[in-house]
Amino acid sequence: MKAEDDDMLVYDEDNAVKFILNFIPENSKSSIDTDKIEYVLDVVYDFYDENGLIDEDSTEEASIDEEDMFNFIVKNAKKDKIGLSNEDIQLILDGEFEYGKSLGIYTEE
Repeated sequence: MKAEDDDMLVYDEDNAVKFILNFIPENSKSSIDTDKIEYVLDVVYDFYDENGLIDEDSTEEASIDEEDMFNFIVKNAKKDKIGLSNEDIQLILDGEFEYGKSLGIYTEE
């Protein structure tokens, strides 16, 4: 018999980073490292938090404006001088989305 916790979706940032590193093409790995992926994931969390998209008590799907989130990340990366191009950011976001889909967190619309 499965424990109740076995049924819960588990997003593990370390696993997400590993997944994204494997997802990005070889020619992009020279400009995208673990620290930059972790930075983007942290800014994504900040975006969710600032837009009221984090509610640990809710199981309802949230609708995320991907363009707003992308622009929020680009703005923060420039402000923080992280050294990520728009293409790098998009690759990280694409990898994070694929990781989320593999867990059943995200669905295609």
